[in-house]
Amino acid sequence: MATSATSSELPSLDKLITSRLTGNELEEYNRIQYGKNKYDELSIAKANLELAEKHNFEIAAYNFPTKNEELRSARIVKIGVIQHSITTATDKPIVEQRQGIFSKMINIIEAAANENVNILCLQEAWSMPFAFCTREKYPWCEFAESAIEGPSTMFLKELAARFGMVIISPILERDEVHGDTIWNTAVVINESGKVIGKHRKNHIPRVGDFNESTYYFEGNTGHPVFETKFGKIAINICYGRHHPLNWLMFGINGAEIVFNPSATVSGLSEHLWPIEARNAAIANSYYTCAINRVGTEKFPNEFTSGDGKLAHNEFGHFYGSSYITAPDGVRTPGLSRVKDGLLIGKVDLNLCRQVKDKWGFTMTQRLNLYAESLSNAVKNDYEPQIIHSN
Repeated sequence: MATSATSSELPSLDKLITSRLTGNELEEYNRIQYGKNKYDELSIAKANLELAEKHNFEIAAYNFPTKNEELRSARIVKIGVIQHSITTATDKPIVEQRQGIFSKMINIIEAAANENVNILCLQEAWSMPFAFCTREKYPWCEFAESAIEGPSTMFLKELAARFGMVIISPILERDEVHGDTIWNTAVVINESGKVIGKHRKNHIPRVGDFNESTYYFEGNTGHPVFETKFGKIAINICYGRHHPLNWLMFGINGAEIVFNPSATVSGLSEHLWPIEARNAAIANSYYTCAINRVGTEKFPNEFTSGDGKLAHNEFGHFYGSSYITAPDGVRTPGLSRVKDGLLIGKVDLNLCRQVKDKWGFTMTQRLNLYAESLSNAVKNDYEPQIIHSN
């Protein structure tokens, strides 16, 4: 009942297309699909390529060149995202399941550190199976842990301090102070190994197998932006990517990079996946990182969902395909649909302002107009602004 990639799954849409194009056709495809004739691949240390091959994960790295400015020095940052499968059958003891993932992650995080990644983000609920389809409270609630002293946080605090890296750790949080409530939370650990804050998932899905409201409700932390040594970052957890105003508020609060740790399966939202985080980067003039887990996770007991399907014991295939987009809309190819992976982007945060100056989206966004309209829209006696024909 562990995870596996089925042979019927397409390994990579990006590689499928680019392997069939050459010369001018390939450059034209890259221009239209990625925003550049040629995407700038960064060289990867031989030792890291060997580490990736030994432990069966993909590693890819891309550069986002930016114009030099006269009055500001470049603000170069390396950001990294990790997608991965679970390692242990879901009917095994919780400690065994979690430790299996920890053992896998050490190698991938080490590769990120060796490539001088400054900010690293893991996928949604990275240290457990995505069991929220089952609606079963036990054993899955036992994965919930303290954001400050839980096993996942303690594991990553040590690595963050060792490698001088900011790490974002999306977990299932147990809030013992407030009645043992559970939250879907992203913990932000700075380069010294200190927890500097957390953000709780704002939007909770109630669609198909995604029965997450059985475990936790909408978050209560607003839209925090964390000012780190390497830049201002925010986390838009999974389903929040479907809500443009969620992306907007992180931008209003000053985010320069917004990570979107997710768990989504093929057949549900894959046609939306390449669009939403990319569109958010364009609309809000910041970098976005879309991160999805990978593999097919099977559970001991069958469960039903709200879409009329027969009872089943797996969610579907988590299709990976993690990618990074710059404020100007240029994006990387996605990671594999079937394989663990580390994706690295070398970015200059100065591009955020450069794009704002060019396109003027911030200057022209008319927040006062929307604020007035939205304040009216939430009133019980609201009447939509519709002009009727006679």
